[in-house]
Amino acid sequence: MTPSSAFILVLTVATATAAAAITPPQRDETAGQRLSIRTELVTLPVAVVDAEGRYVTGLRREQFALYDDGQREQIDFFTSEDLPLTIGLVLDSSASMRAHRHTVTAAAAAFAAMSDPLDEFFTVNFNERVWLGLPPRLAFTEDWAQLHTALAGAPAYGMTALHDAVDLALDHIRLGTHERRALIVVSDGGDNASSHTRDAVLQHARESDTVIYAVTLVDPDDHESSPRTMKALAKETGGRAFAPRTADEVIRAFSQIASEIRSGYLIGFSPNEDTAGFHLVRVAVDSRDRRQLSARTRVGYYAEPTAPPDR
Repeated sequence: MTPSSAFILVLTVATATAAAAITPPQRDETAGQRLSIRTELVTLPVAVVDAEGRYVTGLRREQFALYDDGQREQIDFFTSEDLPLTIGLVLDSSASMRAHRHTVTAAAAAFAAMSDPLDEFFTVNFNERVWLGLPPRLAFTEDWAQLHTALAGAPAYGMTALHDAVDLALDHIRLGTHERRALIVVSDGGDNASSHTRDAVLQHARESDTVIYAVTLVDPDDHESSPRTMKALAKETGGRAFAPRTADEVIRAFSQIASEIRSGYLIGFSPNEDTAGFHLVRVAVDSRDRRQLSARTRVGYYAEPTAPPDR
């Protein structure tokens, strides 16, 4: 069975059992053996694709080259292990999303059901206001039945505060327990109710170590939509932007996000502590067999100023 077929099968089950109890995935008893990551490193999630856009796995550390502001750096950490993630689902609950809500909810629930049992999730819903979807005092969940309930319970009406929602999600995801972090933002990209500006949210995204995947659903008659904002959020953080037009394409978008998350690499390096501010990063990859490969990661990172020595 192909990954897409498996995803569609899970989607069908998720849709058919929306009102029924769902058995959550079981925790792996070997989880304590998972790899830990030194937090003083700058870590970069990297996706590698070939000329046909297919994800490439099985590469080794020596096939990667990492550049910080154009200067090659030593890779101090490398893994292709499928490490667990903290994942936020940021879903537009404004009136413009009403027609898409059922499909998005089912696709997101199926995506969660295919995830690592140790992945932890949260939801952010938004119209003219922004709120966390899980029950009070529950910041994250590993139970995808509980997640599905949170997704299905959001209404669809009112205006759109996309910028405020992404800003809240970027703050909340930092409370997660996993080094790898991703947001999946579903919206038309328009905003008519936020207190945060587009530029402020893009700046916040650049400062974060969170990959953003954008699923843009645009009504042709909606003149307030902004696919450009969604594309910018994805580009700045090393994610991807999708623009599905049908229910099947929404399913494929979530399936491709799941495939990328599970087949990527994580590399890390020790930055130069003497240079504060924003650093541009680039990752190159050598296939060693003449294949044309490209690596995608976030645009850069912020280095904090070095504290002066105590006198």
